[in-house]
Amino acid sequence: MQSSYGDKWLGNPAYRPVLEELNRRKAVVYVHPLVANCCSALSVGTFPAVIEVPHDTTRTVTSLLLSGSFARLRDIKWLFSHAGGTIPMMAGRINSFYGTRPNLREFAPEGIEGELRRLHYDTANATFAPSMAALTKLVPTSQISYGSDYPYFGFGQFAELQKLGLTAGDLDAIGHENATRLIPRLRA
Repeated sequence: MQSSYGDKWLGNPAYRPVLEELNRRKAVVYVHPLVANCCSALSVGTFPAVIEVPHDTTRTVTSLLLSGSFARLRDIKWLFSHAGGTIPMMAGRINSFYGTRPNLREFAPEGIEGELRRLHYDTANATFAPSMAALTKLVPTSQISYGSDYPYFGFGQFAELQKLGLTAGDLDAIGHENATRLIPRLRA
């Protein structure tokens, strides 16, 4: 599933039956960002994907959270690319603004952090030590799967994960076990 500017289209009532069917099927929904039309000119001389792609993921996660989509669609297993964009760094800020709302349980039954911890994240172009430190502080390694962003980045990112001091068990979980747990037919 591609995103562009939050769940603008995911929140469209026309798509609600699709999301409800995905929920009924207990589907894994992989969300990969785009450079949103609204924001591509904001990249101030950089390739738009450098800044806008992770921020599009953050807008998507935040929008799905605050719209109550995560609360309504409890059986979808959401997998967000690029370590969730800037979500690991923004989780505290999102919680500060919305975590004490009187209607919190309506849109975040497990609280802000609890809802973000239910999500799955991949490591595509996010194997930089500070990025992974923020992600592993937010979620356990059981919620993290290897992602490469191939063909934009090569398969050498797993070697970067190996340099982070993760245990062999964590590397196995990220490298393949978590993906096969999410999608059991991958075991074959």
